[in-house]
Amino acid sequence: MSDFDEAERQIWAGRAEAFRDSFARLCAHTAPALLDAAGVGPGTRLLDVGTGSGTVAAAACARNARVFAVDAEPGMVTLARRAAPEAHLSVAALPGLPFAPGSFDAVVANFVINHVGRPAAALAALRSAAQPGGRVAATIWCDPLGAGHELLNRAVAEAGAQPPADLPRLDPADDFPRTGAGFVALFEGAGFTDVACQPVVWDHVAQPAEWWGGAAAGVGLISQAISRQDAGTVARIKAAYDRLVPQYSGPDGSLVLRYHALLARGRA
Repeated sequence: MSDFDEAERQIWAGRAEAFRDSFARLCAHTAPALLDAAGVGPGTRLLDVGTGSGTVAAAACARNARVFAVDAEPGMVTLARRAAPEAHLSVAALPGLPFAPGSFDAVVANFVINHVGRPAAALAALRSAAQPGGRVAATIWCDPLGAGHELLNRAVAEAGAQPPADLPRLDPADDFPRTGAGFVALFEGAGFTDVACQPVVWDHVAQPAEWWGGAAAGVGLISQAISRQDAGTVARIKAAYDRLVPQYSGPDGSLVLRYHALLARGRA
């Protein structure tokens, strides 16, 4: 693993339930479009890489697909087994997938490429797992930052807190532009054909306590600037968060958070 991958493993270790109770619903929005892009239907032999709490795997099982799913975090695999009991679950991390080349009709990865140290190698592994001509689809976060991330970043800044200096960063040689063209180029560089990419934009509705809970628990890279502070600093960030929440809320007090993602697909 790269240093980035090792840091990601540490960030996610033991946080599966906190993810399920906070940010999992945000990531679930793209599941139907992701499965459509991969052509998943009855009988499709599907690999769901980075399944998290099992949202995509469960949705694929509901389509009567034959689902195999993996995640690098054992706690996520435990949750995914509950969400998708019909699926075959195992612990595995990109790019080291434990399947023979060409094992699947389709492969999907929902917001996984953002979390690997070598995105090109990760996509190459997804392509290898698919049979020749099989469909592979993946989503990534892109610019502009989602409103929920903006809210948390503003709270950190207004509290006068500094993000940890050792947060993981991709080696520039492994990074790619988080744009439609950049994502297409990454797919094509990994050997895919018939590549296409589309933006996905939606409003995620969440309760303020739910959104803060994920951040305070350190779920994902965005939350490390909060969870790794001392107690006094966390209290100041929370106070700033509470002051900012009305700017992001609808009439009923729920957060209404605009998010942007990219969905790319290609043929192996």
